[in-house]
Amino acid sequence: VALSSVGADQGMGTGPVDSLHAQEARLRTLPGANVLVLRAGSFFENFFDVLPVIRHQGVTADVVEPERPVPMIATRDIADAAVTALRARDWQGFVVRELLGPRDLSYAEATRILGERIGQPELPYVKLPPDEMAGALVQGGFSADLARLYVELAQAINDGRVRSLEGRTPANTTPTRFEDFADELARAYAAM
Repeated sequence: VALSSVGADQGMGTGPVDSLHAQEARLRTLPGANVLVLRAGSFFENFFDVLPVIRHQGVTADVVEPERPVPMIATRDIADAAVTALRARDWQGFVVRELLGPRDLSYAEATRILGERIGQPELPYVKLPPDEMAGALVQGGFSADLARLYVELAQAINDGRVRSLEGRTPANTTPTRFEDFADELARAYAAM
């Protein structure tokens, strides 16, 4: 069982997800192996990195369009799906399954939910220009190359190239809601 990402079907122009496309290609060549690839949406846990920005600048910011729906998921749900699959071993050959979280969320909606949980119901989401976002990431400790790749991924999301191929089904919809996960984010924010 291998973790990949929604968008790994693309192969280029999706920033760090490009490497997952290459890894999937390598896994396809394993002779006689049964490989299950879990293509997950964006992790709820990525919002932990936003907490210092909220604390110091009073906003959340990214390159992703504010109202663009994005499949988002809690990593615990990915782990549960992997354990369930390893116990069931219900696939043969090379198989891809998507994991999309309970519903797609926009960054604006996730910011609103998070803002409510931390006592800032008017917390704004700011869409940054690509160059400004890359510069902010470098200031935050990213290498220039990784910042460029991150912005490339965000632009691929905006363009609709990083998206579910299966569509939402009961099998790829996971239980942890962002509304519940936001409580964990709020506790971490309060502890800062």
